[in-house]
Amino acid sequence: MSIGKNIGEAAQASGVTAKMIRHYESIGLLAPPPRSEGGYRRYDERAVHTLRFVRRARNLGFSLDEIRGLLSLWHDRARASADVKALTLRHVADLEQRIAELAAMRDTLRQLAEACSGDARPDCPILADMAQAGFGLAAEESDAGGNSDGAVPACHRHDEDSTAAS
Repeated sequence: MSIGKNIGEAAQASGVTAKMIRHYESIGLLAPPPRSEGGYRRYDERAVHTLRFVRRARNLGFSLDEIRGLLSLWHDRARASADVKALTLRHVADLEQRIAELAAMRDTLRQLAEACSGDARPDCPILADMAQAGFGLAAEESDAGGNSDGAVPACHRHDEDSTAAS
């Protein structure tokens, strides 16, 4: 009789796909489980518990490296809770920065969408903004052969002059 769960059962019990279980094993996040006589992986309750821990940490946005640190702290009964708190607060700070960046993107996109008439005319302030932003970078890289005058190339202009410049 086999002890433990096969990979499908472990996946179902933990909420982690079999593919991700194999991946976590390959990167050392989960210890390789013992194998049955037939060579199949067998997961005990501790492994399933670890998989649930990893899934919860991923759902909270922790990176795999951060999860590796959290697992290490979780398994270290002599850990200081201050270490766990510090890692968590660093993650919170990263999330706050990403939230601020996403909010700025949302606000910019909202402003661009409000400036767009959204009718049959080809004028599009959204595309114009993106084209201008792209040329700001190209101007900085003009030493590599880019367009250094910041002008929109004729092939990307949507006005009546674009045919004259061709």
